[in-house]
Amino acid sequence: MNALIRVSAVLTNGAYLLNVDCDHYFNNSKALKEAMCFMMDPAYGKKTCYVQFPQRFDGIDLHDRYANRNIVFFDINLKGLDGIQGPVYVGTGCCFNRQALYGYDPVLTEADLEPNIIVKSCCGSRKKGRNSNKYTDKKRAVKRTESTVPIFNAEDMDEGVEGYDEDKSLLMSHRSLEKRFGQSSVFISATFMEMGGIPPTTNSATLLKEAIHVISCGYEDKTEWGKEIGWIYGSVTEDILTGFKMHARGWISIYCMPPRPAFKGSAPINLSDRLNQVLRWALGSIEILLSRHCPIWYGYNGKLKLLERLAYINTIVYPLTSIPLLAYCVLPAVCLLTGKFIIPEISNYASMWFILLFISIAATGILELRWSGVSIEDWWRNEQFWVIGGTSAHLFAVFQGLLKVLAGIDTNFTVTSKASDEDGDFAELYIFKWTALLIPPTTVLIVNLVGIVSGVSSAINSGYQSWGPLFGKLFFAIWVIVHLYPFLKGLLGRQNRTPTIVIVWSILLASIFSLLWV
Repeated sequence: MNALIRVSAVLTNGAYLLNVDCDHYFNNSKALKEAMCFMMDPAYGKKTCYVQFPQRFDGIDLHDRYANRNIVFFDINLKGLDGIQGPVYVGTGCCFNRQALYGYDPVLTEADLEPNIIVKSCCGSRKKGRNSNKYTDKKRAVKRTESTVPIFNAEDMDEGVEGYDEDKSLLMSHRSLEKRFGQSSVFISATFMEMGGIPPTTNSATLLKEAIHVISCGYEDKTEWGKEIGWIYGSVTEDILTGFKMHARGWISIYCMPPRPAFKGSAPINLSDRLNQVLRWALGSIEILLSRHCPIWYGYNGKLKLLERLAYINTIVYPLTSIPLLAYCVLPAVCLLTGKFIIPEISNYASMWFILLFISIAATGILELRWSGVSIEDWWRNEQFWVIGGTSAHLFAVFQGLLKVLAGIDTNFTVTSKASDEDGDFAELYIFKWTALLIPPTTVLIVNLVGIVSGVSSAINSGYQSWGPLFGKLFFAIWVIVHLYPFLKGLLGRQNRTPTIVIVWSILLASIFSLLWV
C-alpha cells in the first residue's frame, strides 16, 4: 500500500485515494460522489482524513450463524463514533485524503483546538496568545498550498528552500525531507501539492523512471514510512493503527452509509475460518496494546478527543476480557458440582442496586437497537459470537501477543479464507477444519453439561427441598450453553458428527480440571 501511494503520487498525484480489499466490488456507482461530498466540503474537507463506508457481504447464510455481518459494530459502534471524531479505519471501503497519509496536520479552526466538553469543564478553556496563533498560521501556510505548482521542483529544490529566509525555523530542509519521505525530489514535490496533479511540462519518461525508483526494495530504509507516514507497520491490524495516528494529529473521519451499500465482499462462513479471522484481529489489538502507539499513553497533544481515545482503548483491550469471560463460563458448572451458588447472599439494599444495574444495561441495549435499526436477531448473534470468540480466538490472541512482544516468537500471518458457494446450499458452512481454537469452547460446553447432570443427580438424591436452589444454578449453566449453541452446531457439521480429536481433547481437559477440583 505504501509503495502504491508513492508510485501514484509520481505518475498522477490524485488528491484522493480509494482503498478496497481484493474480494470487494463496487455495488453503488455513486459511492465516490458520496465520499467527495465530504472531502470537498468547504468547512470539513480540509480536516477530513478519510470517509469510511460500512462493510457489507454476499454469500452469508440466512441466519448469519457466526455474526459475519458484524452488524452491531458497523451499524451501532461506528455510527456512534461518527458523532465524536469519526469512525475507526477498518481496512477497506475507505476513501483517503492523500495529505493525511503523508503525516501532515489538518487545517484546524480555533474551535477545533478547544478541549472537549469533559476536559473543559474540569480544566477550563485553553488560552492562546497572539504570537502562538501567528506561528500556527504561518506553519499551516507553509505546509499547505492551494496552488497546483509544487513548492519544490526537482531541479531547484535547494533554491526554493533558500527563498524562505524569513521562515527558516518553519521550513524543513531538503535533507530532512529526504529523511522523512525518501530520496526522491519528484515525490517530495508532489507531497506539497494539496490539490494533486502534476506539472504539464513533466517528462513522462522521467516520471516512469522515478516511479520505479520509489517502489524499490530499499527505498523506505531510514525513512519515516510505516512509522509516521503511510500505512503504519507493527501490527497485523494496521488499519486501526493507521487511523489512530491520523486522529491523534487532529484529523476527523466521516462515516458514510448510503441506502444502497457502496461496496460488497465475501466473508468466511466456516467456523474455523471465522475463528482464525477473529484471532488475527484480536492479535493485532494486543500488538498495539503492547506497543508505543497504545492509545492509553500515546498522542496526548490535545487533538484526540477523550471519548475517541476511550473508543480506541476499547478497540485494543477487548481480547483481555476473554480471561474473566472464561472464568464466568466455567463458574456455573463449578457451582453445580460443589453445591454452592454463583451469587452470594446479599442485603435488600445491595439487591436493589444489582437489579438497577441490569435494568440500565438492558435499557441501553434497547435504545441502541431502536436508534440504529438493528434487529434483535442480529444483536443476539453478536452476543453469542462474543462468547464464542472470547473463549477461543481472543484467549489465544492474548498469549500469542505476549509471546510475540515479550519473547520475540512470531506467529504466521494467514490470509482469511473467504466463502465461495460453488456447491450451493452454503456447503462451506458445514465443512470442518481442525484448529486448536475449537478446544476451549468445547471444554466449556462439556464442563457445563457435566455440571447440569451432576446438579440434577444431586438434587434427585437430596430430596424436594434442594430443587429450588438448583433452578438458579441451572439457569446460568444453560445460559452459557445457549450462547455457545452456534458453536455446537458448527462443531457437529451437516452430519451432526463431532470429530474424534476434539471430543478426546475436550473430555481430557474437562476430566483434568474436575480431578484437580476434587
